[in-house]
Amino acid sequence: MTHTYRTAGTTTGYDEPRGWRAGASRYALLPLRVFLGVTFVYAGLDKLTDGRFLAASGAGSVGDTMRAVRDTSAWPWLVDLALRGPEGFGYAMALGELAVGVGTLAGLLARLAAAGGALISLSLWLTVSWASDPYYYGNDLAYLMAWLPLVLAGAPVLSLDAALAARRRRTR
Repeated sequence: MTHTYRTAGTTTGYDEPRGWRAGASRYALLPLRVFLGVTFVYAGLDKLTDGRFLAASGAGSVGDTMRAVRDTSAWPWLVDLALRGPEGFGYAMALGELAVGVGTLAGLLARLAAAGGALISLSLWLTVSWASDPYYYGNDLAYLMAWLPLVLAGAPVLSLDAALAARRRRTR
């Protein structure tokens, strides 16, 4: 059952479900937000603390990884761009993942953080995991799809964005 939600004599302009479904739907994206946030924080920290990854060449380096996928990627020009400065690209990737993860967990600029996560996942799908056959063996496409609901919905509960929005409403 839906009812028009009224607060202080005004309506919100939409019908809002009440009961347990309303609560469940408000928190529905929270597990996804926590999973993606923790995963991206972990990925960023893992890269930053792995001296092998941040090297231009050698086993496990970002440079060797990029050279290995260059000819099978959908966008080899993007790989070539990363190969101009593999160490810098490695740091940028690690810091980007860390920023996306922290923003997602805190719910601060949540849509922007999710868009960043989607962009990182898209770039990895089009380069590193593009050659996965069948396509569903590559995890980057699944991460891209997981970010999209957070791009659309943001972090409506248990987030700094929600707290800041509530504070703005109170001070009006």
